[in-house]
Amino acid sequence: MQHRAEPFMSAPSGVHRADAVIPLWALCKRGLASLALGCLLPAIAAQGVRLTDDRGVSVSLAQSPQRIVSLLPSLTETVCALGQCQRLVGVDRYSNYPDSVRHLPQVGGGLDPSIEAIVAQKPDLVLMAVSTPVAERLQSLGIKVIALEPKNHADVRRVLEQLGQLMELPDASRVWRDIDAGVSAAFQSLPRKAKRTRVYFEVNSAPYAASEASFIGETLKRLGVDNIVPASLGPFPKLNPEFVVRANPDLIMVGDHDFTGLQGRPGWSGIRAIRERRVCVFTPEQSDVVVRPGPRMAEAARIMAQCLLDKAP
Repeated sequence: MQHRAEPFMSAPSGVHRADAVIPLWALCKRGLASLALGCLLPAIAAQGVRLTDDRGVSVSLAQSPQRIVSLLPSLTETVCALGQCQRLVGVDRYSNYPDSVRHLPQVGGGLDPSIEAIVAQKPDLVLMAVSTPVAERLQSLGIKVIALEPKNHADVRRVLEQLGQLMELPDASRVWRDIDAGVSAAFQSLPRKAKRTRVYFEVNSAPYAASEASFIGETLKRLGVDNIVPASLGPFPKLNPEFVVRANPDLIMVGDHDFTGLQGRPGWSGIRAIRERRVCVFTPEQSDVVVRPGPRMAEAARIMAQCLLDKAP
């Protein structure tokens, strides 16, 4: 389912040669507002930033990255949710939210990125999934790489905090609090009759499903419904279609691309959800929201809650 960094700050205008004999700490102590940032940034620059990514690799940067290429839509959205869209200089072909990223150079997909296109953007950091195959090649070219691949709610929170730390933002956890509150509000919007509905969520017509162990499954659980696909099968298992027939869900959630032919599968016409037309077919835009583990998970919960309001038995 790196290049050389620019210095943090040049000398403030209006500071003459004679001022250089005054120690920086003394200027700070005098409370000169125009130099306040200068009191902090040298210490930050000296310390740099470091984190351990999802490969288990410790990555150090001399300073907070200012030119970022993202090869995963959920990471693109996370950077923007933290208010740092302006740091993005390139994205993968599937990153399409918010609208501003549609105008950025595209550098291929997460599994087939163009090294030449990435290098052309002169990034000081590339964000990617663990499965992206070009990490070593980019590192050999001197480009810093961080692999972060959120797979559940806890991962989304962790990645928000890690990217907030990386970009030296003071309150990255605020974004998670908003997500968490939004999911809770979606649950509160549901009447009792919608809860405990037995749901099948299909992510691909193979069919691959979202189980209880997936981030989608976690959202469904928080909405109070029952997922027919147990966590023991893994987050996104490929199912024998007969499994769904036997489970006989009350309601099916599926993207419009995968809905075609659903009713024609052997035995599926007898499934309660199909027989009673309790199938929510998500638009491509809605599918992008619900299948990405990132800052739009509260919106995903609202989409699924609306499905339950409309279709739950």
